[in-house]
Parts: sequence; structure tokens; C-alpha cells
Amino acid sequence: MIKMELADIFKKRTRHPFRPRASDIVYKLFPEFKSLETRGVSLVAGTCEFMGKQLYVIGQQKPKPGALRSKEDLKRLNYGMLSADEHSQVLALLRKAATSDPENNYIFCLVDTYGADISMESAKHFQAFFIAHLIREFITIPVRTISLVLGEGGSGGALAIQVTDVRGQMEDALYATAPPESMASIVFRDPTRINDALTILKPTAKELRNLNVIDRIVPAPQDVADCHEMAESVRRFLVRAMRELSRSRIRKLIRKREIRARSYGLSKGSGKFYDFRRYIELPLRKAFFKAPPHIKIVNYSSLTEVSEDYGKTEKLEDREFIECGAVEGQEKRVAGCGKLIPLKDFLQNFHVCPSCGHSYTLGAEGWIDCLADMESFHELYRNLTVDQLMEDGAISDYYKDFLARQEGRSHFKESLVVGSARIHHFQVVMAISEFYYCGGSMGVVFGEKFRRAVDYAIQENLPLISVCCSGGARLYEGISALMQMVKTVESVSRLKKQGLPYISILADPATGGAIASYAALGDITIAEPGALVIFAGPRVMKASGFEVEEDLVRSDSLHRLSSKIYDSLNFYHDIRGIQEICERKEMKFTVAKYLELYSRTNSRTFKKANRNGRKSFLF
Repeated sequence: MIKMELADIFKKRTRHPFRPRASDIVYKLFPEFKSLETRGVSLVAGTCEFMGKQLYVIGQQKPKPGALRSKEDLKRLNYGMLSADEHSQVLALLRKAATSDPENNYIFCLVDTYGADISMESAKHFQAFFIAHLIREFITIPVRTISLVLGEGGSGGALAIQVTDVRGQMEDALYATAPPESMASIVFRDPTRINDALTILKPTAKELRNLNVIDRIVPAPQDVADCHEMAESVRRFLVRAMRELSRSRIRKLIRKREIRARSYGLSKGSGKFYDFRRYIELPLRKAFFKAPPHIKIVNYSSLTEVSEDYGKTEKLEDREFIECGAVEGQEKRVAGCGKLIPLKDFLQNFHVCPSCGHSYTLGAEGWIDCLADMESFHELYRNLTVDQLMEDGAISDYYKDFLARQEGRSHFKESLVVGSARIHHFQVVMAISEFYYCGGSMGVVFGEKFRRAVDYAIQENLPLISVCCSGGARLYEGISALMQMVKTVESVSRLKKQGLPYISILADPATGGAIASYAALGDITIAEPGALVIFAGPRVMKASGFEVEEDLVRSDSLHRLSSKIYDSLNFYHDIRGIQEICERKEMKFTVAKYLELYSRTNSRTFKKANRNGRKSFLF
């Protein structure tokens, strides 16, 4: 492939209208492919014989020009993005592969999507939960797996079928935390600034191989529309991958997946080689590198699926009363009852109006007060920072500037706070989002602290309680932020293998990568009233042209839908949605209730602190 600027690769190759689609490659490679009837237009799925093995093929299908002829076709905004219905079918196919001669079965995934479907229909069917469960299935499935980013890998939609044993990417394909338009909409509030977004995302195959996101770069044809040559490159990649995997036992492959998941975001090395790069090579590169002159960050508080002023309250200093629904910097109240609430009552009710129930987003400090016994919370890994985990070259000046602007917004140093605590004398480990630091966004420190919290829970034989209050991925970290979804899912999976209880609390808002990973995998999932629970935030949906009905993706509505899940278990598989809605003032009792149930019914012993703070054991 001839050398091109990144923006030209994206526009002229990755998004070329006549670039071969998944179905073109599948039917070229596998003449006897048996296609399954799918519930949508974006999924290609079926089985075939290849190299003497049973191959289960899963592909994402972008629309071809011929499929976009009518006005109705053009209105189909989710074309090329798998819906919750289609993700359900993928889960079913994976389960079938795992139960019918797994030693002789292989799974081959073709990734080519703008992202997961973010329509209201999918959101109502727990799209975020499906993504989390698919990631967990690919980490744990006892079948050899292969994936290839064929054209575009967008966000959690790509990640849902990409976490495999061998991972390839076409050399002119791009794989990113978010589609460039979405990235530009979120960061710059301008979807046309694709060049600037690509500069930050760094989505090329070479960059992703260096980060261990993919293993192999597959050559692309000179003519982007040459299906025959592309299919031949894919065939060579697939043959090599299958031969390589055939030499490894499945148990060993699963172990490699787990180790790989835990390594994401830990890119900073040590030794003479890394010192040379850090102090000589990178400064020289930086001296000659100049960012595009028109890059300008116009809104430093817009790096998440929901803006960081979401649920903001008035400044509380030197005030005896607050007005319910009033927000700092806004003259007109748009929510709440408007009553004057004594500040003491407001704080004791955990930032909820005692008259009308209107709530403000609660930070990590408030959730600790809400859940933990007095003076029992002990923070762990408080001083872990991005600088300790990521190479200096991966931390742009824009990102440094953004982090500097977070100072003073929170008492904590990152967007996840972890520690040990007691809840009505039950000893637990807690992992709590801090929305007031970077919007609670998931980045490499978030993922690593969550992993360490799980390790600590396993080591100490303790239950894990998480509180999700997040606005999405830390986009400045590029693909490393997206891969924290894999890291946290693997951590939860490991916790469950140990038979330890995991209670997930969904606070307002619970969006983005957090709700599509660890937060969706609780043994018990509890949500506070009115919490926004959705993969893509409303403003991102609106910017993409999708209709938004916020009431339908609030916790109360999703809880009602969850009651119907047991009538459709073939569709939802292991997903159970939201089991309980609980007000903040009752949350501590509710969590203790489930901890008590676990302690009485589980054969394992869990630690419980007595009144003197010493640990005893419950059977």
C-alpha cells in the first residue's frame, strides 16, 4: 500500500464505499459457507469447514452503496452497527461453539463497524450489558479464537468480538476508542474536525501492535476495492493463525488471554533501552514534531459521554440553605421543586431533596459516607498516576493540560477510588467512581486500580462492592482507555472464579465503557432512582442523529424491563439487568442485606469485623 496521510487513509481507504465488506470476504474464502438467518442487516454469521476444522464465522457488515438507495435506507442510522438483538445471536453462536466439540472448533471474527448500535431500541434491551457479557465470553470461552479488523474498529462495538487469541488488522484499517466523528463531537463539539480527532486517537495497526492490542498487520491491496487480493491476504493470515493455535492447549490460551487483559495500560518499561528512549529519542522526536496548527481544545470539560457538569449542584460554602434544582452558573432552574432545603438536611440525605427526591450527582466522598461504617474506609493505591503507567510519549501536552485542570475539583487523585471498608460490620473492598475527577472516565489508572482492588479482595477473601458513576472512556488515552473494559471484565471474571460476591451499584450517571464492562457483571445490580444507565450518552446520541427518550434509559424504567427478562432467557442469556432500585439513604442497608445472604448461603467463609474492628469469620 502506498504511503498516505492518516486522514486520507481514513477517508479514501478505511471508509471507501467500495471497500470489500465482511460478506464479500466470507463468500470468497468459504464457498460452502452456511449462513445463519440473522435478526438485523449488520451481522454476518454462520459455519463452514476450513482446514479440516469447523469454523464459526462472525462478521460485522457495513452497508454497501447499493443498500443505500432509498430515503428509508439513508434513515437507518445504525447500519453497520450490531444491535442488542444481533449481539444476542452472537452470544448464542459462541455458546454453541463451546458446547459442540470445542477442541475441533475455531471462531473467526471480522470486525468492521462504526461502533455498537446506540439506538433507543438497543438501549432498552440492555445493549451495554450485552457488550460486557460478550467480552467476558471471549476471555473465557474454551475454543480457539481469531479476529481481524477488516476496515474500521469503532469503540465497544468492535471490542465485543475482537478479544481473541490471535488478533490481526489490515494495514489500512483503523481501530479506535470512538469513531473520529464521535471523538470530535465529544472533545471539540464539532464532528467535522476529523483530522484533529485522528491525531489524538492514534488508531493505526502499527501503533496498536506496539500496544499489544493486535498481533499482526495484514497487507492491504493497492486497489482498495480489490476483493480477490484482500481475501487472499485474509486467507494467509487465517491459515497461519489456525496452525499456530493448533499447537496450544485451550487452557493455556485462556490463561494467555487473562494475562494479556491485565497488562493493558502498563506500557511504561524500565532499563537502559527505555531510559534511552525516554531521555534521548522521544525528546528529539518531540522537537521535530508539530501538531496541526488548527488544533484547539474548545471545551476541557467535554471528554466524556455526558459532560462533567452533569448533575452539578451549587457551591455549598457558607450556605445554610440550598434551592432544590438550582445549578451553579445557571440563572433558571430546570429541575427540582425549588424549595429551600437546610444544608445540613441536604448533606445528611446524601445530596437528595427530602421533599421531591431530586438528586444531584454524588462524588466518591459522598458514596463512602453513604455506604461505609464511620471511619472504616481505608483508601488503597491513592498515589497511582498516569505518569507511572504510560510512556511519556503517550501522554500528550493536551492531556497533561487537561489533567492539570482537574486539580482541586476532587479530594482524590483519580477517577476511581478503591479501598477496604466495613458495611454494617461486614468487611468489604470498595471501588467507587469519582465523577468530579475527569467525569469519572475510565483510563489506564482506573483500570489498574480496579484490577488491584480485585486482587486485594481475592487475597483477603472479601466481597467487592463497586459504584459506577462514569461518563465514558478517557479519550486522550486512545485505545488504552478502551482496553480497560477488557481489563475490568477479566478482573470480575477472576473474582467470580474464586466464588466471591460482587455487588454492582449504578449511580447517576452510569454510561460509556464502565456500564459496558465491570458494572454490568454484578451478581446483584442495584441502581439509585433516576440514574441514567446507557452505553452512549444522550448528547452523543443526538449528535449522531439518534432520537433520545431519556426516561426509557433511566434506572426505574430499566428495572421494570428487567422483571421481564426471565420470560426471554434465550434472548438475554446470563444478563439479568437491574434487580433493585434503592434510594441512597437505604443503600447501605440494602447492600448489607445481600452480604448477609451471601454469608448465610455460601459455603465459603467471609470476613466480618466485630465491634472492636477485629476480623472474625462468617460461615
